[in-house]
Amino acid sequence: YFCAAIVCSQGDDNLQAMLVGAMMRKIKSRNWKKQRYFKLEDDFMTIWYQSKKAGNVRSTFSVNDVEAVREGHQSEVLLSIADEFPPDRCFTLVFRGRRGNLDLVAESAEEAQSWIWGMRKLIENVENMGEREKLDQWIGEWFKKADKNNDGRMNFKEVQDLLKMMNVDMNEHHAHHLFTMADKSQSGTLENDEFVLFYKMLTQREDVLKVFQEYSDGQKLSQSNLEDFLREEQLEGGDIQLHAKQLIECYEPSDKAKRMNAMTFDGFLMYLGSAEGSIFNPQRRGIFQDMTQPLCHYFISSSHNTYLMEDQLRGQSSVEGYIRALNRGCRCVEVDCWDGANGEPIVYHGHTFTSKILFKDVVSAVGNYAFKVSQYPVILSIENHCSVEQQRVMAHHLNHILGDRLLKTILDGKTPIRLPSPEDLKGKILVKAKKDGGLDNDYLHSVSYFIYPLCFSQKSKQRLSKELSDCVVYCKSVHFTSFKHSRIHSKFYEVASFTESKARKHLREAGAEFVHHNSRQLSRVYPSGFRTDSSNFNPQEMWNAGCQIVALNFQTAGEGMDVNDGLFSQNGCCGYVLKPSFMREADIRFDPEMPQKRDDYHPVVLTIQVISGQQLPKVNIKEDSIVDPLVRVEVHGVPMDQAKQETRYIENNGFNPMWYDTLHFTIHTPELAMVRFVVEDYDKTSKNDFVGQYTLPLSCMQQGTFKNAERISFFFKLCLHSNQQDGEEDRTS
Repeated sequence: YFCAAIVCSQGDDNLQAMLVGAMMRKIKSRNWKKQRYFKLEDDFMTIWYQSKKAGNVRSTFSVNDVEAVREGHQSEVLLSIADEFPPDRCFTLVFRGRRGNLDLVAESAEEAQSWIWGMRKLIENVENMGEREKLDQWIGEWFKKADKNNDGRMNFKEVQDLLKMMNVDMNEHHAHHLFTMADKSQSGTLENDEFVLFYKMLTQREDVLKVFQEYSDGQKLSQSNLEDFLREEQLEGGDIQLHAKQLIECYEPSDKAKRMNAMTFDGFLMYLGSAEGSIFNPQRRGIFQDMTQPLCHYFISSSHNTYLMEDQLRGQSSVEGYIRALNRGCRCVEVDCWDGANGEPIVYHGHTFTSKILFKDVVSAVGNYAFKVSQYPVILSIENHCSVEQQRVMAHHLNHILGDRLLKTILDGKTPIRLPSPEDLKGKILVKAKKDGGLDNDYLHSVSYFIYPLCFSQKSKQRLSKELSDCVVYCKSVHFTSFKHSRIHSKFYEVASFTESKARKHLREAGAEFVHHNSRQLSRVYPSGFRTDSSNFNPQEMWNAGCQIVALNFQTAGEGMDVNDGLFSQNGCCGYVLKPSFMREADIRFDPEMPQKRDDYHPVVLTIQVISGQQLPKVNIKEDSIVDPLVRVEVHGVPMDQAKQETRYIENNGFNPMWYDTLHFTIHTPELAMVRFVVEDYDKTSKNDFVGQYTLPLSCMQQGTFKNAERISFFFKLCLHSNQQDGEEDRTS
């Protein structure tokens, strides 16, 4: 990979400039602007920076960790210094996970452009890496960590330190034996290919080798052998002959083996470690569902208090919250609006100490990022606490900033009888708020009526402006009275909101009625006001009732967001997932408390064998600490399906633990079930430490004895990464 990066950089002036480096200002606030020297290292994967102060320890970050580059004043921090530095010198590096963004100001517009386009080129290179390049780059990173004296070779002491870093508790005699076998030059150190050999011996996959030997001649899988494996182990159908040929062409690193239409063990490993060998059915990665049904027939990825980056009492409000949520496929964002200074509405968590941002900046961010990852409609859920005068300003900003993207009239100019579909509303932004009248209203009059927002047990009443009312079409916010009242009086475009506790009460007392209600119109469920730490409930229980807009605090990692991300990882991550048919049809009464009463009730048995894991990260900061991993498999679904089982823990082995433990689950409503794999570091005396997780819908799991077992180990290698900020390690989400 290093050689490939050098070739790619030749003739690229931007990358050459990054190799030389540049002095830039790192901006944290209007009052915190420090000069730092930034430089791309020769591996084309690492950026290091250092202050002017002598002896200052340099910091680094990997290109792998950078998700995007934004030009100009596209953050609150850079907007705050817009009068000091022009936009053509400013840019923002956006990191993956929960690490904060890096705002920079270059000395010139030309220098800024070099870094903007250079970083984008490097990000593109990473995204286009093949499996072999990814492996080479990963091995190279470990080599650099271990080579403490930077002499390009590794002695045995450095190897021992490396093993601790890699979470391996290995007998010193055995480690020295592997070291000696890899040291072909007998120099007492490992260089380049010798280190690769050492790594391959260290990471020998006995579990995979066992399967490989069963289907091969011991050296290679012929195309016919591979077809047998795909048919018998992976339970594949279709044109297996063509698929086997494609796998050899794509994953086999040996040209000689390719010419023989065969796959070596290395190729077999690469295939199993790729997205193609994933437990997630690749046919469900893209958009595969019918997108022409009414909006109420879909679960919609939704955010609560989207503007908040932290807690609900003193946390920071930021347009970054909207950008991050939308970039994760969120299709419904919340905007709490209050009167601000100089006639400009502001957004914040009212009657708290959270910081404030301008409503117009929120609308701009939504306009800029609404359709970056999905073309399907975005819903602006507005909590309106503004005076009539500032409501008019809100309406002006919505119209002026969003333009044609804002849905202002019913489709086709005809009074509809049901909600339009996501397909009908592609590229449109809908406002969910209070409205004067209904869709059949001629909008010729303005009604003075009252809305009663909750303010920490205080009530204030305010009038609704016609201009803001006219921005609401298919999502009119209404108060919920009862399911009987809704059956008789409610309109399909009316949306009721429920706190999590109210939703649970309705689900417990009238589950089938709740499901039926949600087959006709939208419901929004949001976290309790007591969750001041921005924690989340598990959205599964609300999906069991057919609730579409289940709003979560996207900034808070944990089980709730894990399950949410899992559900919306299917269907192209577009933010819309079609509900099961028994939740969409008006003549069916599905009760999540009694799924066995369904006419088409067919429970399934899920059997998972957890075989092994590889390269689990250390979670304890103590240098000599080694992970004692266990795997917990959880099923989230209707109450009868809620279950969890664990493997035994493996003592002192986070590098290549092996379990071969088999778990069984009976699932009564497979259409709603989510499967979550959790790895924890077992602790006898205190709560287990979280290591990593992976969640997906049961309906998206591929069949196959090998996929349903060994693939777990790959997913944890894929999903685990440390997000470090201010010296603290965040939980991987």
